[in-house]
Amino acid sequence: MSDLLVIGGLVKRFGGLAATDGVDLAVGEGELHALIGPNGAGKTTLISQISGTLAPDAGHIRLQGQDITRLTMHERVARGLARSFQVTSLFRGFSVRDNLALAVQARSGSSFRFFAPARNERALFEEADRLAQRVDLQDRLDTQASVLAHGEQRRLEIALALATRPRLLLLDEPLAGLGPEESARMVALIESLRADCSLLLVEHDMDAVFRLAGRISVLVAGKIIATGTPEQIRNHAEVRRAYLGDEAVGA
Repeated sequence: MSDLLVIGGLVKRFGGLAATDGVDLAVGEGELHALIGPNGAGKTTLISQISGTLAPDAGHIRLQGQDITRLTMHERVARGLARSFQVTSLFRGFSVRDNLALAVQARSGSSFRFFAPARNERALFEEADRLAQRVDLQDRLDTQASVLAHGEQRRLEIALALATRPRLLLLDEPLAGLGPEESARMVALIESLRADCSLLLVEHDMDAVFRLAGRISVLVAGKIIATGTPEQIRNHAEVRRAYLGDEAVGA
């Protein structure tokens, strides 16, 4: 398995605090790699540096062998990198179909201000409809995003990311705030996404992480303390002390 994403020596400081402290991480082609760790470990800071919303102080980020460390978020999207956020980021006053059509239009290089002409472009809306079906929102195409249930909004956000046709998708706590039924639906969706792209998943739900991930990296106090298969991570003594706990490891 070749590496799609390679991070080396990544550092981000906030005053005297190193939120990421020399992080090395690799995500392979076709891999679902999970990043776990306690609150405050630096996970979202790391994801923000990978996606381009936060500039590192040192280190490098390479995607498909090309250095993207200093590229903007939009330039990274054009190179095949997409992100979903902990807090949904939607056009809440627009329908599901219009949200998706805007995302498809943005990928083509058009400006959002040309939304009115875009409504007449059949291809935009055909792709929007396909994306809605991909995340099981085909029955909600004409529903305003603001009235969708929380789980539906999370799935819509993933569809917006898929509209960019990513090689690598960063998922930042996609199960946060979901009930059991929606969590199961989200896990099934994430599992199916491996057919479309590689994934780096940040998630606190350990049952989901151990079911989904091929490899897991554990971030504690800004440092990766272990990377391995789910079984290796379950039985890693330092991980048990720092994060999982004996009860979680024995699950």
